[in-house]
Amino acid sequence: MRDETGTYRPTALPRRPALDDAAMQAAARAHHDAMASRHSVRDFSDRPVPRAVIETAIATAGRAPSGANQQPWHFVAISDPAMKAKIRAAAEEEERVFYGGGAPDEWIAALEPIGTGASKPHLEVAPWLIVVFGQRWGTREDGSRYKHYYVPESVGLSTGFLIGALHLSGLSVLTHTPSPMKFLTDLCRRPVAEKPVMILAVGHPAADATVPAAARIKKPLEEILTVISENMETT
Repeated sequence: MRDETGTYRPTALPRRPALDDAAMQAAARAHHDAMASRHSVRDFSDRPVPRAVIETAIATAGRAPSGANQQPWHFVAISDPAMKAKIRAAAEEEERVFYGGGAPDEWIAALEPIGTGASKPHLEVAPWLIVVFGQRWGTREDGSRYKHYYVPESVGLSTGFLIGALHLSGLSVLTHTPSPMKFLTDLCRRPVAEKPVMILAVGHPAADATVPAAARIKKPLEEILTVISENMETT
């Protein structure tokens, strides 16, 4: 999306209720606790998920910030069993190469505690697959191209919004990044301007779903946060 006028036009910030400090902390804690229950699962139920839920979550993803507000993303939501079967077959072909010697030993060792392998049944069992594409350039009405900026960063932000929205809707999500992914461009019939980034398998977890114990180990706050404030002593 692009404002063809090229003119900066300010508009009022949409209003929302103001929170005091205590309410802000309570809201931050509530969101933290909700997201702390998020885990990637590989065992899905075939329980249907309404299309409206998927559409609303993707609409939320579309609210993410992006470089120059160019919104360089596109999402293909797939529930058709035949299409899911094609994606699984193509993905597993790539995965067999990956696990059969195509990936460095160090990478395979890093994946070992997660328990992944070449078999990807979730790509058929999960009621929805969402294929995320990054748009490398846009097209004007006259057919000419214009460059998109910060595409990986923008698409990453949008995908994070999407995963959060799906989780808060009661669904589980598994990210999958087969390599190479060009088969997704072909199967989803997307233009050459778009590059596939990942597949999200989306649905309810199976009743006996498990998660790798290693995946529940998260870095503590002190390892992921540095605070620089005006009251800090400096040396």
